[in-house]
Amino acid sequence: MYALGHYGVALLVYAPIGFLLARSEPTLAMLGGAGVLALATVPDYDLRLPLVTHRGITHTLLFTLAIAGLLGAVGWQLGRGSYTPFGGPVRSAAFGFGIGLLGIGSHILGDVLTPAGVAVLWPLSDHEYSVSLTRADNTLANWGLFALGVFATAGALLLSVQV
Repeated sequence: MYALGHYGVALLVYAPIGFLLARSEPTLAMLGGAGVLALATVPDYDLRLPLVTHRGITHTLLFTLAIAGLLGAVGWQLGRGSYTPFGGPVRSAAFGFGIGLLGIGSHILGDVLTPAGVAVLWPLSDHEYSVSLTRADNTLANWGLFALGVFATAGALLLSVQV
């Protein structure tokens, strides 16, 4: 999957969460959406790192949990300060962890759609998971996923205002 497709998958995955947040915490909903989009292509930074294999460690559940844990720890620290827009350390940590999980997890989900697949469970297993739905360089698939994500997010936003 290319960046556009990853953004679409991230929006698609986040849409139901964004809907729930937008009903009571619209600022958090927007911040969460921005966070998920910002993380959507992070695993592909491995293309720029020497000695790191593409679709290696940065495309695993281990990496996903590490990033989510790091963002959860940042959220915890922010929640302990005098300014607590998220409502305290537990809620802030959960928000950060969730954004990390969805942002990185959506990337891995997008790559599982391709024939190359990913070894999601490394180091426990080297098995590469793939549903072989589309090639990563398929322009129609990338634009289609992006459009689907945008429509799902727009629908979630419209529904949250009406409910």
